[in-house]
Amino acid sequence: MKNRYVITTEQINGQEYLISALYDEQKKMVEVTPEKKDGVSILGNIYIGRVENVVKNLNAAFIKIAPNQNCYYSLEDCKNAIFTKKLSTKKELVAGDELLVQVTKEAIKTKDPVVTSNLTFSGNYAVLTTGNRRLSVSSKLDGETKKSLKKFLEQYFPEDAARDFGIIVRTNAKNVSKEVLLQEINSLRQSYETLLKNVAHKTCFSCIYEEEPHYLKQLRGLREETLEQIVTDDRVIFERICMLYGIEEEAFFDGGSIKTRVDTFTVKEHIKLHYYEDTMLSLASLYGIKSALENALKEKVWLKSGAYLIIEPTETLTVIDVNTGKNVAKKEAQENFLKVNKEAAAEIARQLRLRNISGMILVDFMNLTSKEAEAELLNFFRSALKTDPVPTQLIDMTKLGLVEVTRKKVQKSLREALNQK
Repeated sequence: MKNRYVITTEQINGQEYLISALYDEQKKMVEVTPEKKDGVSILGNIYIGRVENVVKNLNAAFIKIAPNQNCYYSLEDCKNAIFTKKLSTKKELVAGDELLVQVTKEAIKTKDPVVTSNLTFSGNYAVLTTGNRRLSVSSKLDGETKKSLKKFLEQYFPEDAARDFGIIVRTNAKNVSKEVLLQEINSLRQSYETLLKNVAHKTCFSCIYEEEPHYLKQLRGLREETLEQIVTDDRVIFERICMLYGIEEEAFFDGGSIKTRVDTFTVKEHIKLHYYEDTMLSLASLYGIKSALENALKEKVWLKSGAYLIIEPTETLTVIDVNTGKNVAKKEAQENFLKVNKEAAAEIARQLRLRNISGMILVDFMNLTSKEAEAELLNFFRSALKTDPVPTQLIDMTKLGLVEVTRKKVQKSLREALNQK
């Protein structure tokens, strides 16, 4: 599968948004993040926070990262916390303690942002973490590759060493040399050590690390072998992406007596980076950004078979109903129901990612009388959900025939991001 990643701006309800969208090979939008051009995200930022109070029956604390910004903190994260001020000799948190915390979830509806003292620094091929101090490799890599990478890195970062960080090797590491991987890890380590040195000169509520723009972070998380093109109509963003892939500033213009701007590069042997400039047709129009977003907010989603989905978000969960609609095949009804349910399962997996639906999800598929057919459907649905980079788990089918799914909450849903009620 060859995907395209598009970054552009679009006017929605009078507000200008920076749109970062992933399209599949059928040119269907599968993931999108709209960010207000005048908005500021704190997701991923690291602050010196102050403990306001500890609520032991919730196994949590509330930590301020600004005078008027409270955040939720799980006490389970306290094991490897980095304190800048400790009021007690006890290991547990007390009100008034000051420590480094990173925002892991945005404020969603009435809920405060979530912070952790398990800090992470992400690269293209590895993640450095202060919480889990082990050396681990992505489970998506084959056994031989995992074994080889771990053995190589243990030479430089032995498991028994008294180091204060861990390393997670990402799936993309299989596409680069071990030397490049090691170089990136050392760069992440240097960033972490520089941060620790700077903390001594900072006061409480200081932001000591600002997360890179979402489009760069998202690009780091995409599997490179599935990516065909990255295109944007913003020159600053284009050049920043080029630098992410190791292209130096000097390459942005051709040499010679008359310099000409370079608008296209090919990296990793197959990924094309392209700066789009067409006064006749905007990039947003070319990819139908506005209509795709409008469709992603609709309650009804039609399937090719003539069946359709009804997606209804509520305060506590999201309910998805599969209906036969225009699909009226009567022969071999159960076989047809299984086929339609599979089509629906694939589309539901796409819609969850596209709409960024999180939390509890209940899916009411068309009734199947065979236990074997139910098992086949659940296995198919489970497989479709695995393509989602956000942890998504199929729990089971209830006695009433409803399929339970959970999806981790990280960012606002598409509806919330666009301020749609």
